[in-house]
Amino acid sequence: MKRTKIIDILKSVDYGRETLVMGWVRTKRVSKNVCFIALNDGSTINNLQIVVDVNPEIEEILAKIHTGASVSVLGKTVESMGSGQSTELQCLKLEVLGQANPDEYPLQPKRHSLEFLREIAHLRFRTNTFGAVFRIRHAMTFAIHKFFNDKGFYNIHSPIITGSDAEGAGEMFHVTTLNIDNPPRTEDKKVDYSQDFFGKQTNLTVSGQLEAELAALALSEVYTFGPTFRAENSNTARHLAEFWMIEPEMAFYDINDDMDLAEEMLQYLVKYALDNCREDLEFLAKRRAEEQKQKPQNERDEMELIERLEFVINNKFERLTYTEAIDILKESKPNKKGQFVYPVNDWGTDLQSEHERYLVEKHFKKPVILTNYPKEIKAFYMKQNDDGKTVRAMDVLFPQIGEIIGGSQREENYDKLYSRIKELDIPEEEMWWYLETRKFGSVPHSGFGLGFERLMLFVTGMSNIRDVIPFPRTPKNAEF
Repeated sequence: MKRTKIIDILKSVDYGRETLVMGWVRTKRVSKNVCFIALNDGSTINNLQIVVDVNPEIEEILAKIHTGASVSVLGKTVESMGSGQSTELQCLKLEVLGQANPDEYPLQPKRHSLEFLREIAHLRFRTNTFGAVFRIRHAMTFAIHKFFNDKGFYNIHSPIITGSDAEGAGEMFHVTTLNIDNPPRTEDKKVDYSQDFFGKQTNLTVSGQLEAELAALALSEVYTFGPTFRAENSNTARHLAEFWMIEPEMAFYDINDDMDLAEEMLQYLVKYALDNCREDLEFLAKRRAEEQKQKPQNERDEMELIERLEFVINNKFERLTYTEAIDILKESKPNKKGQFVYPVNDWGTDLQSEHERYLVEKHFKKPVILTNYPKEIKAFYMKQNDDGKTVRAMDVLFPQIGEIIGGSQREENYDKLYSRIKELDIPEEEMWWYLETRKFGSVPHSGFGLGFERLMLFVTGMSNIRDVIPFPRTPKNAEF
């Protein structure tokens, strides 16, 4: 008989049907004549209750079953008399597929700290919390592809190994086949990368944007969705060394079109989560509410998780310039009372998360899009405004997160782009191909980047970015 998923059994009211189910034991409760097993196979956050009539023959099998064991159950579906579920399975045949020694199995029927679960990331998928998180992560992955596909975008696979630094950050992982103990040297004692696999120095990419631009200047509307890497020695709850980025690039879009697409996409994704991941979200909302109760009153978030998601889809995003935002922040009570960790005194300040969250949560009480940033704090490829001071950048700001999207209209003018590259001492020989696109049929074009884990933090309500990616890569940590 073919296995039936637990999610399908719980949805069905076809009682009396023989069904085969397989999964992992969450709990086992034995009384004199009956045993109740809570079984989960990962298809839903809800467990299926297995009712086993206890007899001498079955007792030997039950003795092998503990939390974490895997079992196969052939049984009949019956209407549940207990609360919390509509269907349960009356066991006809029980088989142990894999035992779990109760003295060694680290996941017991109790609440475990997230820090502890990161140490056993090979098993944390089996918990309710991480089962919910990674089902939602799948749903968001699918929703992103569906959103762009339905709008006629083409998915582009940008390279993971690259010879350029898209953002000029310099914090990149090097890729080499040279002998690191004794690499070949040039006459001036520098490493001779001409003898390396690619004949030049290469790195893991920090962005697929530049390559996506090349495709957009032929296919009009494209997007990348892939892994990116940053060798930043940061151990905060918001940083990963390996993360995923969604980066659409659109020919013939100006900055306003760019903002429209970003707002539409975010509202679509949040609504998709609410429509398709409701049970997992409700579980995470309850978990988050309990977590908030442990915090001091002044550190608690004002909105619970479901309310926060609905806040995004029910509000049109506020749009204003960086200059207007600076004026608001300078005059704000937190700034005047010295409550910001980073005071806002002058135009040109690089906004921090605390400033972005103030604008969203306190001042406008809705998502915010900021535009026209000082060119000195933004990347070389952004479209320069006529004032000579600002660029057509746009950042989307969300509650509890701060910046969730960063983007811009790209500089399509060859002379201006070339001048900016020289100004920032970016090696021209590394960017010749990018510059050349501005010589052959250049058009106005725009794009943005959405950090997938940032989105996941927002949607799930998790507080640490390590808990929304299956296997986090952080300084001194590449386990599993």
